[in-house]
Amino acid sequence: MTEKTNIKAGEFIVKETECANIFTPEDFSEEHKMMRDSVIEFNEREVIAHKSKFEAKDFKLTEEVMKKAGEMGFLAVNVPEKYGGMGMGFVATMLVCEYMSSGSGSVSTAFGAHTGIGTMPILFYGTEEQKKKYLPKLTSGEWFGSYCLTEPNAGSDANSGKTTAELTADKKHYKINGQKMWISNAGFAKLFIVFARIEDDKNITAFIVEKEENNGIVLGEEEKKLGIRASSTRQVFFNDTTIPVENMLGKRGEGFKIAVNSLNVGRIKLGAACIDSERRA
Repeated sequence: MTEKTNIKAGEFIVKETECANIFTPEDFSEEHKMMRDSVIEFNEREVIAHKSKFEAKDFKLTEEVMKKAGEMGFLAVNVPEKYGGMGMGFVATMLVCEYMSSGSGSVSTAFGAHTGIGTMPILFYGTEEQKKKYLPKLTSGEWFGSYCLTEPNAGSDANSGKTTAELTADKKHYKINGQKMWISNAGFAKLFIVFARIEDDKNITAFIVEKEENNGIVLGEEEKKLGIRASSTRQVFFNDTTIPVENMLGKRGEGFKIAVNSLNVGRIKLGAACIDSERRA
């Protein structure tokens, strides 16, 4: 039997590939198939049956569906069990993403933003304490995550953001000031992954920010969009928002790396998210 070897990125286009190295649906385990069938049933019952409500901008329904997805374990697939997840791995993650994404673009966006860029930065770069504190809440749907990177003058060039993080005099907190835009899940998120610059650092730094009352977090109105109409998309303003220093994610100046690597995972999942929609079309 030929030993399997990893294929890097798009190598399959320019390099001869052994069939044993290509994963196909015939390779799904029974566990994969059970998870897939559960998501298909959930999608039909909770999303497709209410498609007109999502088109009518029912933001609350999107949040309710996400809570139910958390109760079913769909938000926990690729998070290790010790952090409240199911530890099912990459294939199961792609399967759940595929079938959760075909009923409504609004649910697809909320699900992708939460399980991807809202959760993965902590899983990949968080301290053990941060993982234990936040991941169980995110995987269960008790809390929802959001990702605050883009700014009015910092889109594709994300590292040029103007949001600042200033260390307080007692060196126990950071004060965050700035504006983020086009933030998915902003309307119901409890946790924000925020990217800000400390002093004149070349690269931005990542922070975990809990949404609390009277802590300088102000949300803009829901954006008027042509599609994904029940996906909450708002501006987020930080005005002297104070967080403990232990809420820095990764190391100082690692924010750009964290941002890009988290987005890379999301791009793989976005490919999977299109498959069942194409099948239905």
